[in-house]
Parts: sequence; C-alpha cells; structure tokens
Amino acid sequence: MSSRGATASMTETAPINPAKIISTALPHMLRYDDQVVVVKYGGHAMGDPALGNAFARDITLLRLAGVLPVVVHGGGPQIGTMLDRLGIKSEFRNGLRVTDKATVEIVEMVLAGSINKEIVHLINAEGGKAVGLCGKDGNMVTAEKLQRRVRDPNSAIEQILDLGFVGEPAEVNPTVLRLVMKEELIPVVAPVAPGIDGETYNINADTFAGAIAGALDAKRLLFLTDVPGVLDANGKLIKELTVSQARALIEDGTISGGMIPKVETCIEALERGVEGVVILNGKVPHAVLLELFTDQGAGTLLRP
Repeated sequence: MSSRGATASMTETAPINPAKIISTALPHMLRYDDQVVVVKYGGHAMGDPALGNAFARDITLLRLAGVLPVVVHGGGPQIGTMLDRLGIKSEFRNGLRVTDKATVEIVEMVLAGSINKEIVHLINAEGGKAVGLCGKDGNMVTAEKLQRRVRDPNSAIEQILDLGFVGEPAEVNPTVLRLVMKEELIPVVAPVAPGIDGETYNINADTFAGAIAGALDAKRLLFLTDVPGVLDANGKLIKELTVSQARALIEDGTISGGMIPKVETCIEALERGVEGVVILNGKVPHAVLLELFTDQGAGTLLRP
C-alpha cells in the first residue's frame, strides 16, 4: 500500500505538469479498475452548486476510468427545509428527530424524489449515465425498526427510545445494483427502504452506505463530510487508522462527539467485508479523485 502524505501537497504554487499528474495516477487507476467504490454524498457536502458539479464530474471520470462507483446520498438539511415549508413540526427525543407517518412521506419525497433526481441529472449532464434508485427498488434493502436505548440520567434505567419510522438495514440484496453496473450505469441510491412490517423507513445514510458497500464487497467506501477526517489530540489530521487504533481513540476521548458514530459506522463496514473506509472533506474540490488517484489521499483511511 502506498504511503499516505509522502508526496508534496497538490496545492503548492510550483507549476504542475498535467501529463505528469495523469501518469502518476495510473497505478492507482489500475488498483481500482473494475472495483466497486461506494461514495456517501452528505447533505452538507452537497450544499454548494459548484462543488455539486465538480462531484458529478469526478464520479463520471471514475466510471470512465474503469471504477464502478455507487453513490449513496443523504439530505437532512433539505428534509428540514421542506418540513418547515409545509409547516410540519418535528418532535425531538434526546436530540434525535422522531419520524412519524407524515414526516416519513416527506422524507421519501425529498430523498428518493428531488435530491436523488438532481444528483442523477448532474452526473448525466457531465456525460455520465446515472440512474436513481432507493432501497425499495428490486428489494434492494429490507429495513427493521431502529431500536435505540437511552439511559435516564436520574434513575440510570435504560429505556427504548421510539423514533417512529427510522430504520436500519436488516437485509441487503445487491442484485439490482450489480445489474445496473453491468450495463455501465452509475447507481445513485436514496436511503429509504421497506420494512419487514411493510412500512416505509428512513435509514441513516451513513449506515445505509455501509450496508450497501458490504453487500457489494466494495474496495473502498468514502464518506464525504464537512470535516477533514479524524483529528488527533492536537487537531492534526490522522492519515490512517486500524480498527483497534480507532477504538482506542474513542476510549481515550480523542474521537468524540459526532465523529464517534461516523467511525463506528466505518468499523461496521469493515466488518462487513469492505477493504477500506475513508472519512474526507466533501467541500474540498475533487476530494474523491485526490483520495483514490494520488499517493497522499484526502482524509482518514480506516482499515482492518
């Protein structure tokens, strides 16, 4: 495996020979040729139109370079905006949004409708061939109701928190994804799926992407976020972590707050069979290409 961070920064002011860049990318392209790369495109990372166009161009380039990209997207901010516009008030329990029947209908409309089709349009406008899907298509994902346990701070008694129609993947059938990719199409997948009980469930996009990546035996799973990656105690980016190292950093408090569930999702994906998972800043132009096709990468790589 190539050393991450060993080469000079791509942002240095020295003249760069485009042909040399393409040449140095060749071994990386060969590594990912005909390999599945799942990219989780986050709600905040997709907020800038210019970055959205650049992302679509990069995904198109990956497919033309022989990579098999699968895009899984979120859309939390957009869902919140639509709920506000429709006057639907959200209930929160322990800081988590409760998804009732009215809310899950809006979630499906926004995720599997407007956001999904916009990403498909952006990729197709750049010369790619994308198709929009969700967990309902081809029985791709079957969900089960998320069981979240919380401890009462006063009594220390654990209770099950009912978040409504919020689910997690119970089963993943990648057949439709493999058929789509066989036709040289790029799947763009919304994290909405039917439950075992027949209801529709909203699934956390990170969790959904991890389950999809595991079912496809993905070479890489990339989480595009609004942070550079995992930081050490001094605020410096950690280029690479093993699972045991990541767990130790959670234990000693170096990894904290919202980064904990992100890293735990990475670990779960690795346990599902994904070769490597990367947390990187989706607001950095061409972050996906920097991560896959350069020596230094663009975020924190987690591996078994």
